[in-house]
Amino acid sequence: MEKEKVKALALLSGGLDSTLAVKLILDQGIEVEAINFVTPFCLCKKGGCGAPEVAEKFGIPLKIVSLGGEYLRVIRKPKYGYGRNMNPCIDCRIFMLKKAKKYAKEIGAAFIFTGEVLDERPMSQHLKALHIIEEEAGLKGKILRPLSARLLPKTEAEKKGLVDESKLLDIRGRSRKRQIALAKEFGITDYPCPAGGCLLTYKEFAAKLRDLFRHKKRISLRDVRLLKIGRHFRYGRNKIVVGRNKEENEVLLRLKAQNDYFFEAQGCGSPITLLQGPKTRQAVEQAAKLTAYYSDQKTGNVHVKYGREKLEKNISVDRPSSEEVEQLRIK
Repeated sequence: MEKEKVKALALLSGGLDSTLAVKLILDQGIEVEAINFVTPFCLCKKGGCGAPEVAEKFGIPLKIVSLGGEYLRVIRKPKYGYGRNMNPCIDCRIFMLKKAKKYAKEIGAAFIFTGEVLDERPMSQHLKALHIIEEEAGLKGKILRPLSARLLPKTEAEKKGLVDESKLLDIRGRSRKRQIALAKEFGITDYPCPAGGCLLTYKEFAAKLRDLFRHKKRISLRDVRLLKIGRHFRYGRNKIVVGRNKEENEVLLRLKAQNDYFFEAQGCGSPITLLQGPKTRQAVEQAAKLTAYYSDQKTGNVHVKYGREKLEKNISVDRPSSEEVEQLRIK
């Protein structure tokens, strides 16, 4: 009687580690499907972070899940705190694995596996953190990590003989030398985002997100998209965003909320500036000054137009000093 084929679900980021994990499990004759989570903070320019290319290369089905408002609430108040800057690695992993658990049940996967490597990431991949993540996700003993499995407690998949333990590895630590050598051995030469990438680990972006959380109770994906472009300033209850180039100016106009004012200096090259919050005379003046500062007019009084739907109002301001600008910058 032919043995029933085992199916497993891979958490596929598209990076080197998860790509190798998929290859190791496929080589055991196990059927693999993959799930990829796209967060608003991914550094990749395209959705999926290379996962679609990896799935196509291996000929495996891939489900891409975009994380939205529910995920932002986790980022705002992580139970296990932040790692580098604003990155809640442990809570983020728990959130994704809970979603993966539901999907694994839907497709009839016998186990879930990841590309995690013991002690590779200081916050989320040491032994204690791995245990916490499994417990919180309701997956204790059910997550196989093929790259480090021989260093970890046996999972259900190993105990039941669903995988060949002799073909699992014992990689540990932050060096990627063994993974790179393994990729060469497997003929894997193109692995986008080899070390992954998340805006939450970046100091400048984290400062802008922290400011947003402090001043706004309900955060939308639009708010997050806005954090990724322009120069950001805080004036009391007002947020001011100044475009850096033509492309950013166009994006700012697309992301402008109905009640936002937008500004543009006249008679010279100018950024587009958005003013959020109360439209007091002082706030309007500050937004106009910042527009003037980053315009191509470097001396004298600057004529700036502004408005909600169109540039219908006028204000003339003196170009502020760099010290004045820096005092308002979110950092």
